[in-house]
Amino acid sequence: MTEFVLVPGLFTGPQVWRETAGKLAAEGAKTHVVGLPAADGGEGPGVDLEALIARVVETIDAIGAAEDEPDVVLVGHDYGVFAAVGAADRRAGRIARIVYVDAPLVGDGMPPLAAVPDQELRERLAAAGETAGELAPPARDEWRRWGSTAGLTDEALDRLTEAAVPQPLGTLLLPLRLTGAAEPIPTTGVLCAESGATIAAVRMLLSFGDPALQALARPDVTFFELPTGHWPMLSCPDELAGALLAAAAGDGVSLAAPAQEEPATPGYLRPFLIDVPEIPRERHGTVDLYVPEGAESTPRPAIVFVHGGPVPAGVEPTPRDWSTFVGYARLAADHGVVGVTLDHRLHDVSAYPTAAEDLAAAVAEVRADPRVDADRIALWFFSGSGPMTAPWLSEPPPWLRCLAACYPIMAPLPGWGVNDPRFRPAEVVARGGTLPFVLVRAGLETSAVAATVAEFVAAAETGGVPVEVIDVPDGHHAFEGLDHSDTARVAVREAMRRVLERLDVR
Repeated sequence: MTEFVLVPGLFTGPQVWRETAGKLAAEGAKTHVVGLPAADGGEGPGVDLEALIARVVETIDAIGAAEDEPDVVLVGHDYGVFAAVGAADRRAGRIARIVYVDAPLVGDGMPPLAAVPDQELRERLAAAGETAGELAPPARDEWRRWGSTAGLTDEALDRLTEAAVPQPLGTLLLPLRLTGAAEPIPTTGVLCAESGATIAAVRMLLSFGDPALQALARPDVTFFELPTGHWPMLSCPDELAGALLAAAAGDGVSLAAPAQEEPATPGYLRPFLIDVPEIPRERHGTVDLYVPEGAESTPRPAIVFVHGGPVPAGVEPTPRDWSTFVGYARLAADHGVVGVTLDHRLHDVSAYPTAAEDLAAAVAEVRADPRVDADRIALWFFSGSGPMTAPWLSEPPPWLRCLAACYPIMAPLPGWGVNDPRFRPAEVVARGGTLPFVLVRAGLETSAVAATVAEFVAAAETGGVPVEVIDVPDGHHAFEGLDHSDTARVAVREAMRRVLERLDVR
């Protein structure tokens, strides 16, 4: 027999699990919800992470005393996963599986502050170092700062707000201490797509080769994906219960390649969807140039292709050598303009300012090249670099003729906690402007990303910004390496044609 121990996330108590626990009970499973001591009359601000871990351990021990030591599945939602993993470390022999519900990966020495999505707040709390106080819960209209509210009805949002409790700072700032005993325990991730977490995204992260993530490819690690926001126990409680029951049974999507198969080549390293000439690159620091013939005598316009991210530091090959960007740069050079790829340091969602500085420096270097017509430049963005369009839209220099973007993320996703107004393109275009913008939209885009594009397009219409949308109905995110369809090829060629027109290239 399996029993579930459910650990709520930030500001929430046992009541948010009511429907999910009820569904589990209806299917014959027992549940135990462990909330913050402060949430049920405890000592409040003095509570820390160890106190919550101790409470989860007590619950596990009580299950063993009351029953014949059934298997225990520990479930942690966002912050709650720290207590779940901490308790599993102390009672590893009793735990059948750990389930992460829209939660970060945790490890020894990591402070639960990592579960706070607001970057500025994290930095402020860490700098203060105060563990005796508490963090007030969000007001009703502030929950979006803490995660995607997609799927929540007005009634559910009211309930979330009314039942919210302060979060003791000691539960956030003191690091999680682990012995490693829980590492072999099977795990499951329940991903919430509207938060920007999808199985496809995890596959891509694994393809980058980050050693810290390779455990996600173990055969006993599985994944489920729910089409909802950060609080699935309120937005789709029955579906969450179904995922938990299936996880307990060992079901779910495994990202482990069968032993007899070679790992699949990630899309960004597969051949470009259009055959392009083998134009050689010129490497200049972090910038590569693909120069057409004749540029030495007649300077040519340039298109700078800006990769997305975040891409972990140390990934090999680096993005400027990925087939997609090399393909675009060679396609540009084949049309008589200088194609440019670069590596920038968007290694984390907090690094947009750094990446923007890298891009500005690269553009200045390109414009200084004597083979480049410095007055005819276009910038072409991809995926997670979309927020970096905002500074160029805000104050476009006269030499910047056009912006383009393929399947862009046009605003930081809810779970990123990036509130820097410098990287919110919709807020810029709503104020008006004249810089042309060519946008290639993937028809099979994830809903969370598609929502940012829809917001941007609507804001551009309000501000009168000329956004030219080219749709790829059968295209996925990063379709150049995934969908070699005629519609995708036509879209890429049409986007290139429109950008070239803006550069006065016929």
